[in-house]
Amino acid sequence: MLDLNSRILIFGGGGTIGSSTALHLARKGYRNIRVLDVYPIPSAQSAGNDLNKIMGISLRNPVDRQLSLEAEDAWSNDPTFTAYYHRSGRLDCCGSPDGIEDLENTIAKLKDAGLGHTVEWLDTEAQIIRRVPQLAGSDIQGWKGIFFEQGGWLAAAKAIDSVGRELVRHGVQFSFGDSGTFQSLILSNDGKTCLGATTKDGTQYIADRVVLASGAWTPSLVDLEDQCCSKAWVYAHMQLTSEEIKEYADCPVVYNEDLGFFFEPDEHGIIKVCDEFPGFTRYKMHQPFGTPEPKSVSVPRSHARHPTDTYPDASEITINKAIAALLPKFKDKELFNRAMCWCADTADANLLICEHPRWKNLFVATGDSGHSFKLLPIIGKHVVELLEGTLQEDLRESWRWRPGSGDARKSRRAAPAEDLADLPGWKHDPATDTKTQANLTVQ
Repeated sequence: MLDLNSRILIFGGGGTIGSSTALHLARKGYRNIRVLDVYPIPSAQSAGNDLNKIMGISLRNPVDRQLSLEAEDAWSNDPTFTAYYHRSGRLDCCGSPDGIEDLENTIAKLKDAGLGHTVEWLDTEAQIIRRVPQLAGSDIQGWKGIFFEQGGWLAAAKAIDSVGRELVRHGVQFSFGDSGTFQSLILSNDGKTCLGATTKDGTQYIADRVVLASGAWTPSLVDLEDQCCSKAWVYAHMQLTSEEIKEYADCPVVYNEDLGFFFEPDEHGIIKVCDEFPGFTRYKMHQPFGTPEPKSVSVPRSHARHPTDTYPDASEITINKAIAALLPKFKDKELFNRAMCWCADTADANLLICEHPRWKNLFVATGDSGHSFKLLPIIGKHVVELLEGTLQEDLRESWRWRPGSGDARKSRRAAPAEDLADLPGWKHDPATDTKTQANLTVQ
């Protein structure tokens, strides 16, 4: 059993699930918490270290609905988070037959859940433009939409930074860089119990519980039996003028499942645009801890360590297609900060938060599947419940260890992810670029 003096290590503690876990442990009075990460909070490798993320209620299943409602309440009322929730509203819209059918199904689910009164069905272009005037001039003929009054966006990196400041006030210990980078587990003589972990610089940390909450990096750290697949999604930024900032201030988040989505400009006039696609993998022969030999694993490539990387040439086309449809007046604007954001998909898009069946006292907390940042204020509460043995049964069942339950490469998306090895244009190592340029000069 845990007590308030128990030693707890949290790898990936600079990201969403890890920092939230540390926060809820600290708030409960635990005294020996150590947050470890390659980078300080908010970790530059975390998917949560981002300009913004969508906030909304998920109706995929009862667990998601419960967590979404808990998160909405926390973003609205917890002083650590309230400043970073922008209630601009959210428009989900589409013009394709399949997309409209999905919207109709969403409305039906909302009504079944007793939440029909929280949204508005938009059946015509005029109704869509009334809710989002910034779409005037866009080609939205035949589109339908759902408007969520309570939705909006979250200032992601700022929110995690706010968590980090609270952790400092609670006296949480931190290890970053090589001393915060996972290398291996420390096991009991019989190999069945996790006693702690060793980091890249050789530091050994003894602990009563080890939590691996390293997001997309988790499948490459320990053997997850292919339950998670690390995938990248892309985005780009645009800079608005002072007049354009005024025009787009308070613009709802606009999401189109066929094209992508965009957010209102931040305080610096930057708009983030994302396309919509099944994601990119990066499969390598790699040996996570616990595997007898190297295996094929999708291993993220950190933008923090490779800042000149962008995204594949194909993404430039799809990002510009989204801009042309959703923001046509900006179709000639220069894009910058082209980048990839890494997440970990599970086959059913449910989280993987459980004790590892092979090593007692090792807990994994990953499998965000691209939709878990909104849970930042509350997900750690449930991880702590798992550590303490009090997690409610439906959450435990949803997040259980479940190898062989489906294809994490595809997850619940329409198609499997493409691999970056097959896609040109994204990798820009300076040394490689210099060599290529030299070869071109010689030729």
